[in-house]
Amino acid sequence: MKKSDAKPQPKTPPLYLNAREAASELAISPATLYAYVSRGLIRSEPITAGGRGRRYRAEDVRSLKNRRAPLVEGQGLKSADLPVMDSAVSTITEDGPVYRGVLATSLAQAATFEQAASLLWDAKTVDPFTPDNLPHISKEMAAMLAATDRAAPIDRAIAVLTLATDTDPAAFNATPEGRAIVGAKILRLVAAAILRTPPKWMPIHEQITRAWALNHAHASDLIRRVLVLLADHELNPSTFTVRCAASTGLSLYDALIPGLVALKGPRHGGVGPQASRLLETLLAGDAPAIIRERVALGERFPGFGHVVYGDRDPRALSIFEALVKTGDIDERLTIEFPHRIYEATGQFPNCDYALAVMRHALDMPKGSETTIFALARTAGWIAHASEQLESRKLIRPRARYTGAAPARKR
Repeated sequence: MKKSDAKPQPKTPPLYLNAREAASELAISPATLYAYVSRGLIRSEPITAGGRGRRYRAEDVRSLKNRRAPLVEGQGLKSADLPVMDSAVSTITEDGPVYRGVLATSLAQAATFEQAASLLWDAKTVDPFTPDNLPHISKEMAAMLAATDRAAPIDRAIAVLTLATDTDPAAFNATPEGRAIVGAKILRLVAAAILRTPPKWMPIHEQITRAWALNHAHASDLIRRVLVLLADHELNPSTFTVRCAASTGLSLYDALIPGLVALKGPRHGGVGPQASRLLETLLAGDAPAIIRERVALGERFPGFGHVVYGDRDPRALSIFEALVKTGDIDERLTIEFPHRIYEATGQFPNCDYALAVMRHALDMPKGSETTIFALARTAGWIAHASEQLESRKLIRPRARYTGAAPARKR
């Protein structure tokens, strides 16, 4: 898409503001800003070690400003309400997700998925991905895998996870090192269930390539990049579901099951197959006419727009960049179709559309968009579940009641 053709779009706010920007955003004096900091309403950090200058968390400033504003799809983070909880795992910036201080798009340039997972798990004192750290497949688990051989990949993973806790003596290990080691076993178990292979120590992007894209020279690096980019995205619906489950004291194995179930939803990880069908429709017909008709009928374009990013999804841009570098991609998929849809709707492609383009380019099985998404996000779920278990806090939100008032007593 040419920059000259782009319409002005709201940008995702920066991660930090200086004192002048923070005070101006809230229309308050510097003294009031410092009072908010002292009360813990706005987090403040030194700009440099030992320096006097400080910077302020933009999300805290936004929360105070928009405390009563609902999150509206397409308006980006400017409408975000008060954060639900504190987390050191990840956050979202205008440049994409950040994993424990590391920008995911930078990490995806060369890091393996296992390295990204270890970062998310804060595994500093142990390597969870040693060759011998494989999940044990009990007789019951083997029988479950055999019984679900024809089931959808994610359903197979859900089924085998229901039996995994009782098989692993370390399932409730409460140390950070122990949870990281269990996390690696979970990742390898989920990969084995999805790919219909025995558990392997081989890097997961290589396992996927061998199973689904062996004939494509660039597949391995593309899949590696996608797994890193999609490993976590803060408190999306599936991740929040995992944290709620973990807060009850479940094992990591059990806590991941509701995450996989939530991810299948057609408004979450299930968008990928819808975007693939859109691609097939556009490739098979008169794309401009099809786009005009869909717009006229008020139909949505799966894989375009994002509830968080008001502007471009940096993860999609990273995937497109890698696809273009292969020199073997139909430019209609990465340039023409996104440009025409943006021109008609003002929406940019997101990671779901980019996943669909990759699936098409690599001739991967239908539905693999969602399963790759699930495999990637498993790393983030483990990180969030571990953090929630460490806090020992039960998540118990309250609802704002909008029903009928009770009858008055006479």
